[in-house]
Amino acid sequence: MDPRFAYSGVPAELPQDQGAAGLRLALRRLGTTARLMQVVAHPDDEDGGMLTLEARGRGVSTLLMTLNRGEGGQNKIGSNLSDVLGVLRAEELLASDQYYGVQERFSRVADFGFSKSPEETFQKWGGHDVALGDMVRVIRTFRPDVLVARFSGTDRDGHGHHQASSILAKEAFRAAADPKRFPEQIAAGLEPWQAKKFYIGNVCGFGAMTCPDDQWTLKLNTGERDADLGMGYVQFAMLGLRHQMSQGAANWTIDPGDRFTFYKLVDSVAPPKLDRDGHEKDFFDGIDTSLPGLAERLGAEESKVPWLAEGLGGMGADVAEAGESVKDPARAAKPLAFLLRGLSTVRLQLEQSSISSAAKSDLLMRIDEKIGQAETGLNLALNVSLEAVVESGGRNTRASAPPKEADALTTVSPGQEFLVAVKFHNGSKLPLTVDGLKLEVPAGWNTISERIRPETIKPGDELRVTFRLRVPKDAAYTRPYWHRDDPETESINHIDNEKYATLPFPPPALQARVTYAVPSISGANVANRIAALVVTPFLDDVGKVRSRPLAVVPAFSVMLEPGTQVISTHNGSSSTVTVGVTSNLQRLEHGVLRLELPEGWRSEPAEQAVELTHRGEKKEVQFKVFLAGMQEGRATLRAVLDVAGEKYGEGYTLVTREDLGSFYYYQPARQRVSMVDVRVPHDLKVGYVMGAGDDIPTVLAQVGMDVTLISAEKLGSDDLSRFGTIVLGIRAYDTQKGVVENNQKLLDFVSAGGTLVVQYNAGVGDFNGGHFTPYSAELSRARVSVEEAPVEILAPEDQVFHYPNTITARDFDGWVQERGLYFMDKWDEHFEALLSCHDPGEDAQKGGLLKAKYGKGIYIYTGYAFFRQLPAGVPGAVRLYVNLLSAKQ
Repeated sequence: MDPRFAYSGVPAELPQDQGAAGLRLALRRLGTTARLMQVVAHPDDEDGGMLTLEARGRGVSTLLMTLNRGEGGQNKIGSNLSDVLGVLRAEELLASDQYYGVQERFSRVADFGFSKSPEETFQKWGGHDVALGDMVRVIRTFRPDVLVARFSGTDRDGHGHHQASSILAKEAFRAAADPKRFPEQIAAGLEPWQAKKFYIGNVCGFGAMTCPDDQWTLKLNTGERDADLGMGYVQFAMLGLRHQMSQGAANWTIDPGDRFTFYKLVDSVAPPKLDRDGHEKDFFDGIDTSLPGLAERLGAEESKVPWLAEGLGGMGADVAEAGESVKDPARAAKPLAFLLRGLSTVRLQLEQSSISSAAKSDLLMRIDEKIGQAETGLNLALNVSLEAVVESGGRNTRASAPPKEADALTTVSPGQEFLVAVKFHNGSKLPLTVDGLKLEVPAGWNTISERIRPETIKPGDELRVTFRLRVPKDAAYTRPYWHRDDPETESINHIDNEKYATLPFPPPALQARVTYAVPSISGANVANRIAALVVTPFLDDVGKVRSRPLAVVPAFSVMLEPGTQVISTHNGSSSTVTVGVTSNLQRLEHGVLRLELPEGWRSEPAEQAVELTHRGEKKEVQFKVFLAGMQEGRATLRAVLDVAGEKYGEGYTLVTREDLGSFYYYQPARQRVSMVDVRVPHDLKVGYVMGAGDDIPTVLAQVGMDVTLISAEKLGSDDLSRFGTIVLGIRAYDTQKGVVENNQKLLDFVSAGGTLVVQYNAGVGDFNGGHFTPYSAELSRARVSVEEAPVEILAPEDQVFHYPNTITARDFDGWVQERGLYFMDKWDEHFEALLSCHDPGEDAQKGGLLKAKYGKGIYIYTGYAFFRQLPAGVPGAVRLYVNLLSAKQ
């Protein structure tokens, strides 16, 4: 597996990266030294068609830098939000990147939600130097010839994050070359780097098929068909983008045919090569991207390595010869072997040369990349493969089928022993001599393996070696290298290990590598390498064989469930706390579980014994917690498990999906308690129809409301008359077919005397076209993104603001991330607007909370972001939401 895509353990390689197609791609990459970097703000912002055209169609080494992980967005397929959503979206983006054929990097700034201006964005991101520094680091490391911003840096981009990403990219173009900017990077060994050209995008609006000639420099047809892909570049990119399901992209399509994307050159240090209309044909017009062109980059220093240009020119001929033989991959092996040997020789000579350190490091980086591409090409030409598999249960299971997921050893913990079987297969027609086979492990690990001597592997045969490993006591866990202590207030991630900064995830801990020689190609042995991640195969729930990179995790996961609890001050002075403890050890262990409580609080019992007998076993332990006082406020309690003197105080969750890789999200074993002065009507029965997923029903139950989840699929047959109020979860019309099909039944429920609360939907066109409201109303994309924006109560006498809780201006204090989204902008006179608010400098938005009498009942539409406020325990939002559910004629 290509290490660029290995950070989250992406599933099996694409067919387009294997066999003859994969070999042709490797040769395209070998034939050019071009390097391109695109900068965007969030996952799904990227110009996938352009990236795929450059990376796959033209072989350009391409990197996508996405400033944040989209953790502030909505989730169309589940209730996970905030940082765990960021892990999921990073995995989704990596799956997309695999189709685009690009590397991925991130900055340390977080997505704090929709922003209407770059000024607000920079303020939340601690000024613009935080993200800029990461961008400069990536430029100095990757060293692109061309830097491309996806956006224009103007109001045309909409989202403040979008505008900020382009503004930063423009500054980074020059800042990366200035040693006085971010000098700590220079002190750490990075060299300044000046890309040659800088372009901006969104010059004519997204998806524009035409654009005035004076607005663009470069027009690319991403709909051009590629024979190896079997479709146009943008169509292939869309297959990748569809993995971003949390963004609602699962069913996105683009019809075959021409599809254009436009970019404008706005800064350059290379001589322009524009035609008479001021246009270019390629990002790299005016830049020598040939192999011999690397020598010309040295300028006056080229005289110190007079052999370099000619040697690189000869290698270009090897690439061309391999390309002519690609219909028979085995014939391409000989020129690729010559190329690999030549590159290795050049590398050695460059190391010994007298050129400056800056020039030398740049050339060595580029030659190393070419060596890696040549190794990949030669492996494809020879049809060799390598796999490294964890043998579950520590036994040799080479002849057996993979175990079920629950029985597979996908995670290991300190002190645990396990086996890894490494298999090298020679699929060529030549004998290959394995000179070395090793398992690359972190420092401090020891491996015991069968003795390996140089061994010749006949065509069709394989070499298999088994390693026994023990996880050291101080082994690093497989976890994100970044975190936020309080995602509700922090918009910058803390970096726990700077050596991983800007990577999607820390690379997997274990990798196997084989060095082998091809003795009969050129009269002398040519050494080549092949690597593979250590993975664990297993059978999923439907019997499909899948695999997951081996992860190192703590022996015990401790989690307070849920992570937030909202307690009504009117429901007594005690609550129940549930702690989930899961073992990753295959042996009996005894531990003691305690709660760390705020001063004056106590628990019954004070501690509890926990016995876990096998790996994967989970125990749920309950404590009754007595609070000191019942005034409104916030507190935090923690759980600690003590096993033989070792303390465990955090939990981890596997974040994965069948179409994605996998990674682990960690969170402290803590529960944030919000004590809210909220009265609830105990005789009201509420039915909640889940939409895209949210945690509102959990909070309602915590404060004492009688809530029942109603399946959207069974909405048509369910007796709704047993409920006084029915709530439609966020995006219910977008995501639940049963809600759309039974909308009239819901309106009939209202007409008969019930209360229906409809929360925001994002499919504006579908919602308006469906005419789901009892009277005409038009949904819009209007929102109020500033969570502190003043709110005016327009109908202060309405019972919504009096029963069962009195609502005042203070109830809009302390909201998180945003006021609301997808407000109505037009409505029939039967509707009454209850609230008004707006972002600074904008007109009042009154369509965020509408109420209408319909028959004997009440219909309410709300775009206010209760799905964020209630799980965060915002007192005023809890009170107002309870009042909405309690609305009566």
